[in-house]
Amino acid sequence: MSNLINYSNGEMKTSTFEEKMENANFPMSDKGRVYHVEVKRGEVANRIITVGDHTRAEEFAQYLDKDSPLFRLSSARGFLTITGKYKGVPISIIAIGMGLPMMDFFVREVRSVVDGQLAIIRFGTCGSIGAARTGSIIVQNAAFAITRNYNYFSDTEEIESELTDEKPYNFTKIFHADPQLYKKIELELINSFGEDNVFTGLNATCDSFYSSQGRKDGNFRDYNSNLISTISDVYPEAISLEMEAFMLFHLAKSSTSLPLKDSNNTILKNSIKAASAAMVVADRVTNDFISPVKVHDIQKVAGKAVLNALVDFELIYVHPDDDDCVWNQN
Repeated sequence: MSNLINYSNGEMKTSTFEEKMENANFPMSDKGRVYHVEVKRGEVANRIITVGDHTRAEEFAQYLDKDSPLFRLSSARGFLTITGKYKGVPISIIAIGMGLPMMDFFVREVRSVVDGQLAIIRFGTCGSIGAARTGSIIVQNAAFAITRNYNYFSDTEEIESELTDEKPYNFTKIFHADPQLYKKIELELINSFGEDNVFTGLNATCDSFYSSQGRKDGNFRDYNSNLISTISDVYPEAISLEMEAFMLFHLAKSSTSLPLKDSNNTILKNSIKAASAAMVVADRVTNDFISPVKVHDIQKVAGKAVLNALVDFELIYVHPDDDDCVWNQN
């Protein structure tokens, strides 16, 4: 299905993933690899940074300990997993691409192969609908979702639109980040960028980069000309738009007890702790867009800040730290 590339102390090994898949309900190979992310037990740590693109993942990975093995796996479906140690603590950095489904694949499949609690921080990009300008950082302490109401755009829409209470876009309730984890990120980012450049607040996660974020596209009937103002009416405290944080917070809230083997499990729910931060690349107030050079400069600093927050976050129950874990293999 893909090439698996493992780097261990500078040595590269390549193999082709052609393992038989089993169990149509939750597909997994006969070697224990999940279907989309393609990882198996021992290849992902309990502390994870998730990003969108591979370049950001590789840039963050430069901060991992040089004296520990570094594992890389690139899946056929666009996921990149890098696992090593930071300050002696096992860390995974996973690039997942964009959107709600990719976040869902990632969280569910990683959860299935890691014992113990998970601490997941998303660091990505966002648009600002508040005071934050391009180049600022927004810590998203809560999120709601905006989804296109497909029924509104049905074949009978022109006849029924004035006779129905349906709106072209749906808004969910708010789901929150883990308070301890997001506050650690907030502190590290303020120490790195200064208080004036870090904002904390409510995020809108949208199921499209275009329609449900209020972008105008004359090629489609999106009925979104007033969407930004509607967001402010429904959730006046909303300050950012992006495409993943809500799903991360929702799944963390929905997570069940710890899948910790050989242990008396005393935690009945919420085995995943989640938080999110993003650099502002699009200012929807001024219509400004960030330069690629500035993106590189910001994420270079932000990567270390997020790593510091993650290793400082306490997890009581973690995956067995044995020789089967890639961070212990030479």
